[in-house]
Amino acid sequence: MSAQSFQVATTKRIDQLLADKIDALPSHAPRLKQAMKYSLMVGGKRMRPFLVYATGQMLGVSQQALDAPAIAIEAIHTYSLIHDDLPAMDDDDLRRGHPTNHIEFDEATAILAGDALQTFAFEILCEDTNQSPSAHLELVKIVSRASGYLGMCGGQAMDIAATDHKISQHELQNLHSKKTGALLTACVEMAIALATNVSSQDKQHLMTYAQTVGLAFQVQDDILDVVGDSATLGKPQGSDQELNKSTYPSLLGLEPAKAYLEELHQQSLQALAALPYNTEVLKSFTELVIRRTH
Repeated sequence: MSAQSFQVATTKRIDQLLADKIDALPSHAPRLKQAMKYSLMVGGKRMRPFLVYATGQMLGVSQQALDAPAIAIEAIHTYSLIHDDLPAMDDDDLRRGHPTNHIEFDEATAILAGDALQTFAFEILCEDTNQSPSAHLELVKIVSRASGYLGMCGGQAMDIAATDHKISQHELQNLHSKKTGALLTACVEMAIALATNVSSQDKQHLMTYAQTVGLAFQVQDDILDVVGDSATLGKPQGSDQELNKSTYPSLLGLEPAKAYLEELHQQSLQALAALPYNTEVLKSFTELVIRRTH
C-alpha cells in the first residue's frame, strides 16, 4: 500500500471508529453528546491517528490493537482544540472551516464537551479488549503525561505566560515540545509500547524522530499563520500575530523560520534512516507535516 493510500484508509477507519464510539453513548445529555460529535467529526487531518497506525504497523502491531490508541489521541486532541478556542483562551470563532464549539453551541456546553472527550479517551484505552491490563496502564500513563501538566496543558500555560513577552528560541522550543510535540510524541510512544522486540537503540531513534517532527509541526503552524489564508487554514489567519504570541517567525523572522523548518525536516529523515524498518509511510508523514497548507 502506498503512503497516500495508507493515509486515506486510516482516515476512513478512524472516522468510522470515532462515529461509532460516540453514537454508542447513551443519550441522557443529548446536547453534550451532539457537541462532542460535532467537534470530533466536523473535519480534521487525523494526523495523530495516522502516526499511531503508521508507526505501529511498521513495528508489526496489528491494526486492531492500534485502534484504541488512535481513537484516544484524537479525542484528546479534539478536546484541546475546543478549549483552546474558548473566549478565555484564544477566543476563536472558526475551527476546521466551521464555527467553533462554543459558537455552534454555547460556552458551557463547549467546556463540558472538552471535559467529556478527555475522559472518553481514557475510557477507550481502559476498555480495549485487545490489550492486557498492564498495556492499559502503560497507554494511560503515556497519554496522561503527554496531555497534562508535563505535556500539552503545561505547554499551553507556558504559551499564555509568553504572550506579549520576548522569549529565547530555547524557551520557545521547550514550550512547543510540550504544547504540540507531546501528543505527537505520544503517538509514537504508544506504538512502541505495543510492539515487541524493538531494541533500545531503535526506540531512541523513533523518539528522536517523534520529537523532531512534533517541533516541525508547530514551526509550520507558525509559518502558516503568517503566509496562509483563513479559507485554506480553516481558522483565522494571523490570530497568533493579533494576540502577540511567541512564534518562530516573530522570533527568527519568516525566512529563517522556513530554514529552521527544513533543518528539522532533515533531522527527522536522518532519524528514520537509522531504523532497520520500512519507513516509507513515516517519510510520507514527515512530508505531510512540512508541506501542508492547513
